[in-house]
Amino acid sequence: MPGLYLSELTLSHFRSHKSGRLTLDARPVAIHGPNGAGKTNLIEAVSLLSPGRGLRRAAAQDMARRPESLGWKITGLLHSLQSVHEVEILSEEGAARQVRIDEKSATQLALGRIARVLWLIPSMDRLWIEGTEGRRRFLDRMTMSFLPDHGDAALAYEKAMRERNRLLKDQVRDAHWYLALERQMAEAGAQIHANRKHALALIAGAQMQAETAFPTAELELTQTEGEMPEGADDLREALAESRFRDLIAGRTLVGPHRADLYGVYAAKGVPAADCSTGEQKALLVSLILANARALARDFGAPPILLLDEVAAHLDATRRAALYDEICGLGAQAWMTGTGPELFAELGPRAQHVHVTDTDGTSRITSEAP
Repeated sequence: MPGLYLSELTLSHFRSHKSGRLTLDARPVAIHGPNGAGKTNLIEAVSLLSPGRGLRRAAAQDMARRPESLGWKITGLLHSLQSVHEVEILSEEGAARQVRIDEKSATQLALGRIARVLWLIPSMDRLWIEGTEGRRRFLDRMTMSFLPDHGDAALAYEKAMRERNRLLKDQVRDAHWYLALERQMAEAGAQIHANRKHALALIAGAQMQAETAFPTAELELTQTEGEMPEGADDLREALAESRFRDLIAGRTLVGPHRADLYGVYAAKGVPAADCSTGEQKALLVSLILANARALARDFGAPPILLLDEVAAHLDATRRAALYDEICGLGAQAWMTGTGPELFAELGPRAQHVHVTDTDGTSRITSEAP
């Protein structure tokens, strides 16, 4: 299968990294070093090679190295299927991020056409027991991995909904002010809903067809209240019918922004929210692996995986199983941990990187396993 991986990564004034360069092959990347050394900053840089705001959802100015705040730049040599692309992501003195692909200005959507990047970070461990917003974001990241233009539909919907909410807060009752906005919301909202269902179907298929050491999660798209209308016409009617109720609330109460992701530990029939901390983590790992397997078929190559501190939360048996599945998939997985012993089961199947910190400056060193 053709690969998707980074063969070079260069950082300049990004977070704690004043400068850094890695030369790589397609194997997994095992990154170790003490807490605060800059390991997560390194994989955050890789996450910016995909559409969106990266794994920390940070503003461009917050990624600049302090105290200089001169701006920052990330350059990657990306092997994607049968092509190789030079990708540059940069911000000049806190300005919005710029994207260049093969020395030409490009859009976020263009990144999604050549790269697929998935991540699992510690802040996601509470996915099943916290608010719906985090689960929607998780679902939309999965969806966008299959359908990069899903992000454009979400932006169009959010823009129209903000305008509609402003009318509702101002207690505007003239229906003519709402019609165009509700039409835009209905068209984008129906596409968002269809995209999400498509992604969940692909994930379900990937879980059913694989033998894995991790538990299967049954996923269902639900609504905070009522049911989500299936088509644009139905959603437009639902928005019009909900107008009086929305005026009282001062916000829109129907649509895909009210969706939730409900998960069940399939073998036990237990809702993910009621599982143990370890089981919840295993379910998340299972979903990321299923997403990767589905992408390997849909995109033509497994995605780049970013797994921050994942080894520390798995016992030795599951850790070894995770490494075996990643290697079997052929994914370039960037994994962080505090010590090299966490990656002992990988041995020469991975390339090993040591990150250290000296007076607030991170240093990246490639090591033999």
